[in-house]
Amino acid sequence: MIERIHSIAIFVHDIDKAIPFYRDGLGLSVLRQGSFGAEFGKGETVLGVHPAVHPEGKQMVGRHTGITFFVPGLLHFCGLLHDRGVRFVSEPTQQPWGIMAMIADPDGNIFALWEDEIPEATTDQAH
Repeated sequence: MIERIHSIAIFVHDIDKAIPFYRDGLGLSVLRQGSFGAEFGKGETVLGVHPAVHPEGKQMVGRHTGITFFVPGLLHFCGLLHDRGVRFVSEPTQQPWGIMAMIADPDGNIFALWEDEIPEATTDQAH
């Protein structure tokens, strides 16, 4: 029986650029690092960043990953990311279900950043 998701893999062309992006740019803790790439995380699930050495891996570089990071205080965090030179695909935008921004790593892998800040319902004052 499967107990939990252990890791999610991202493939990159340049691991030497990727590691500082995830460690310093996003502020993720490095759990392990070696010839396989690096694993980052703070909880049970880790983000594995691996060099794309096989044709299948190379085809997976530079696209939307489908990964969403939950970030309390998203607007503040996005300000920090701007200061660190992180590329935004879309700036933080209020949605009915929260605030979302999209960022890309140096190889163009796209991630969503999300906070569940729901806008207050407005009432129609003109009757």
